[in-house]
Amino acid sequence: MTTALIIGDIQRSITSSYAFARQVVPPLTELLPRARAAGVLVAFVHFAFRANGADLPPGNALFRTFYEAGEGFHEGSSGTEIDLPVADEDVVVLKRRASAFAGTDLDLVLRAGGVDTVVIAGVATGAMVAATCYDAADRGYRVTVLRDGCADGDQAMHDFFMDTVFPSRGFEVVDCAEWHGEKR
Repeated sequence: MTTALIIGDIQRSITSSYAFARQVVPPLTELLPRARAAGVLVAFVHFAFRANGADLPPGNALFRTFYEAGEGFHEGSSGTEIDLPVADEDVVVLKRRASAFAGTDLDLVLRAGGVDTVVIAGVATGAMVAATCYDAADRGYRVTVLRDGCADGDQAMHDFFMDTVFPSRGFEVVDCAEWHGEKR
Protein backbone atom coordinates (compact mmCIF):
# COMPACT_ATOMS: atom_id res chain seq x y z
CA MET A 1 0.00 0.00 0.00
CA THR A 2 1.37 3.39 -0.90
CA THR A 3 -1.68 5.64 -0.69
CA ALA A 4 -3.77 6.72 2.28
CA LEU A 5 -7.05 8.61 2.26
CA ILE A 6 -7.12 10.98 5.23
CA ILE A 7 -10.56 12.35 6.13
CA GLY A 8 -10.62 14.95 8.87
CA ASP A 9 -13.25 16.42 11.14
CA ILE A 10 -16.31 14.80 9.57
CA GLN A 11 -17.79 14.20 12.99
CA ARG A 12 -21.27 14.56 14.38
CA SER A 13 -20.77 17.86 16.26
CA ILE A 14 -19.51 19.49 13.07
CA THR A 15 -21.86 17.99 10.47
CA SER A 16 -24.88 18.69 12.68
CA SER A 17 -23.86 22.32 13.26
CA TYR A 18 -22.45 23.44 9.91
CA ALA A 19 -24.32 23.01 6.61
CA PHE A 20 -21.11 23.32 4.60
CA ALA A 21 -19.73 20.24 6.40
CA ARG A 22 -22.76 18.11 5.50
CA GLN A 23 -22.22 18.65 1.77
CA VAL A 24 -19.06 16.50 1.75
CA VAL A 25 -20.72 13.46 3.32
CA PRO A 26 -22.37 12.08 0.11
CA PRO A 27 -19.27 12.23 -2.15
CA LEU A 28 -17.06 10.79 0.61
CA THR A 29 -19.56 8.03 1.42
CA GLU A 30 -19.57 7.05 -2.25
CA LEU A 31 -15.77 7.18 -2.44
CA LEU A 32 -15.00 5.01 0.60
CA PRO A 33 -15.86 1.58 -0.90
CA ARG A 34 -13.81 2.36 -4.02
CA ALA A 35 -10.81 3.44 -1.94
CA ARG A 36 -10.97 0.34 0.24
CA ALA A 37 -11.39 -1.95 -2.79
CA ALA A 38 -8.25 -0.39 -4.31
CA GLY A 39 -6.27 -1.24 -1.16
CA VAL A 40 -6.00 2.35 0.01
CA LEU A 41 -5.60 2.84 3.76
CA VAL A 42 -8.49 4.95 5.06
CA ALA A 43 -7.65 7.12 8.07
CA PHE A 44 -10.35 9.11 9.83
CA VAL A 45 -9.18 11.94 12.03
CA HIS A 46 -11.51 13.55 14.55
CA PHE A 47 -11.07 16.54 16.82
CA ALA A 48 -11.62 16.73 20.58
CA PHE A 49 -10.24 18.23 23.75
CA ARG A 50 -9.98 16.55 27.12
CA ALA A 51 -13.08 17.32 29.17
CA ASN A 52 -10.98 19.15 31.78
CA GLY A 53 -9.37 21.38 29.12
CA ALA A 54 -5.82 20.35 30.02
CA ASP A 55 -4.86 20.35 26.32
CA LEU A 56 -6.43 23.74 25.54
CA PRO A 57 -3.73 26.18 24.40
CA PRO A 58 -3.77 29.35 26.52
CA GLY A 59 -4.82 32.47 24.67
CA ASN A 60 -6.23 30.64 21.64
CA ALA A 61 -9.71 32.13 21.22
CA LEU A 62 -10.73 29.78 18.39
CA PHE A 63 -9.93 26.59 20.30
CA ARG A 64 -11.55 28.02 23.44
CA THR A 65 -14.74 28.61 21.41
CA PHE A 66 -14.79 24.94 20.36
CA TYR A 67 -14.08 23.78 23.91
CA GLU A 68 -16.79 25.98 25.38
CA ALA A 69 -19.33 24.87 22.77
CA GLY A 70 -20.02 21.93 25.05
CA GLU A 71 -19.50 18.22 24.95
CA GLY A 72 -19.57 18.13 21.15
CA PHE A 73 -15.82 18.75 21.16
CA HIS A 74 -14.95 16.86 24.36
CA GLU A 75 -13.14 13.55 24.08
CA GLY A 76 -15.49 10.57 24.38
CA SER A 77 -18.67 12.49 23.64
CA SER A 78 -21.04 11.35 20.90
CA GLY A 79 -20.35 14.60 19.03
CA THR A 80 -16.80 13.50 18.28
CA GLU A 81 -17.92 10.28 16.58
CA ILE A 82 -17.10 9.94 12.87
CA ASP A 83 -20.15 10.76 10.70
CA LEU A 84 -19.13 8.40 7.89
CA PRO A 85 -19.09 4.59 7.71
CA VAL A 86 -15.93 3.30 9.43
CA ALA A 87 -14.74 -0.22 8.53
CA ASP A 88 -12.70 -2.54 10.73
CA GLU A 89 -9.61 -2.08 8.56
CA ASP A 90 -9.72 1.71 8.81
CA VAL A 91 -7.61 3.74 11.21
CA VAL A 92 -9.18 6.32 13.54
CA VAL A 93 -6.95 9.03 14.99
CA LEU A 94 -7.84 11.60 17.65
CA LYS A 95 -6.31 15.04 17.17
CA ARG A 96 -6.30 18.15 19.32
CA ARG A 97 -5.00 20.69 16.81
CA ALA A 98 -5.74 21.68 13.21
CA SER A 99 -3.33 19.32 11.44
CA ALA A 100 -4.07 15.61 11.41
CA PHE A 101 -0.37 15.08 12.17
CA ALA A 102 0.11 17.50 15.09
CA GLY A 103 0.58 15.46 18.25
CA THR A 104 -0.91 12.27 16.77
CA ASP A 105 0.46 8.89 15.69
CA LEU A 106 -0.81 9.31 12.10
CA ASP A 107 2.68 9.61 10.60
CA LEU A 108 3.77 6.44 12.42
CA VAL A 109 0.76 4.52 11.05
CA LEU A 110 1.32 5.78 7.50
CA ARG A 111 5.03 4.97 7.52
CA ALA A 112 4.34 1.50 8.96
CA GLY A 113 2.06 0.93 5.96
CA GLY A 114 4.64 2.15 3.45
CA VAL A 115 2.45 5.12 2.50
CA ASP A 116 4.11 7.81 0.40
CA THR A 117 1.00 9.53 -1.03
CA VAL A 118 -1.86 11.05 0.94
CA VAL A 119 -5.25 12.07 -0.36
CA ILE A 120 -6.87 14.61 1.92
CA ALA A 121 -10.52 15.45 2.51
CA GLY A 122 -12.53 17.07 5.28
CA VAL A 123 -13.45 20.38 6.81
CA ALA A 124 -12.61 23.13 6.90
CA THR A 125 -10.53 23.77 3.80
CA GLY A 126 -8.79 26.81 5.28
CA ALA A 127 -8.08 25.06 8.58
CA MET A 128 -7.74 21.26 8.95
CA VAL A 129 -7.29 20.58 5.25
CA ALA A 130 -4.66 23.27 4.67
CA ALA A 131 -2.78 22.48 7.89
CA THR A 132 -2.73 18.76 7.10
CA CYS A 133 -1.62 19.33 3.49
CA TYR A 134 1.31 21.51 4.55
CA ASP A 135 2.29 19.12 7.32
CA ALA A 136 2.11 16.12 4.96
CA ALA A 137 4.26 17.89 2.35
CA ASP A 138 6.81 18.86 5.03
CA ARG A 139 7.03 15.17 5.96
CA GLY A 140 7.73 14.15 2.36
CA TYR A 141 4.34 12.80 1.28
CA ARG A 142 2.88 13.46 -2.16
CA VAL A 143 -0.41 15.30 -1.65
CA THR A 144 -3.74 15.15 -3.45
CA VAL A 145 -6.77 17.11 -2.25
CA LEU A 146 -10.37 16.10 -2.99
CA ARG A 147 -12.14 19.30 -4.03
CA ASP A 148 -15.71 18.15 -3.35
CA GLY A 149 -14.55 16.09 -0.39
CA CYS A 150 -13.59 19.34 1.34
CA ALA A 151 -15.62 22.38 2.31
CA ASP A 152 -15.31 25.65 4.18
CA GLY A 153 -17.83 28.02 5.72
CA ASP A 154 -16.44 30.62 3.33
CA GLN A 155 -16.88 29.38 -0.26
CA ALA A 156 -14.46 32.00 -1.59
CA MET A 157 -11.78 30.71 0.78
CA HIS A 158 -12.43 27.11 -0.33
CA ASP A 159 -12.17 28.10 -4.00
CA PHE A 160 -9.02 30.15 -3.40
CA PHE A 161 -7.25 27.21 -1.77
CA MET A 162 -8.44 24.73 -4.42
CA ASP A 163 -7.80 26.94 -7.47
CA THR A 164 -4.72 28.88 -6.38
CA VAL A 165 -2.97 27.89 -3.16
CA PHE A 166 -2.91 24.09 -3.38
CA PRO A 167 -1.90 23.89 -7.08
CA SER A 168 0.81 26.49 -6.48
CA ARG A 169 2.25 24.22 -3.77
CA GLY A 170 2.32 21.23 -6.12
CA PHE A 171 -0.73 19.52 -4.64
CA GLU A 172 -3.02 17.76 -7.10
CA VAL A 173 -6.68 18.80 -6.78
CA VAL A 174 -9.39 16.45 -8.09
CA ASP A 175 -13.05 15.66 -7.46
CA CYS A 176 -13.96 12.49 -5.57
CA ALA A 177 -15.43 10.90 -8.73
CA GLU A 178 -12.19 11.58 -10.66
CA TRP A 179 -9.99 9.92 -8.05
CA HIS A 180 -9.95 6.19 -8.47
CA GLY A 181 -7.84 5.20 -5.50
CA GLU A 182 -5.04 3.78 -7.54
CA LYS A 183 -1.88 2.84 -5.78
CA ARG A 184 0.90 4.94 -7.20
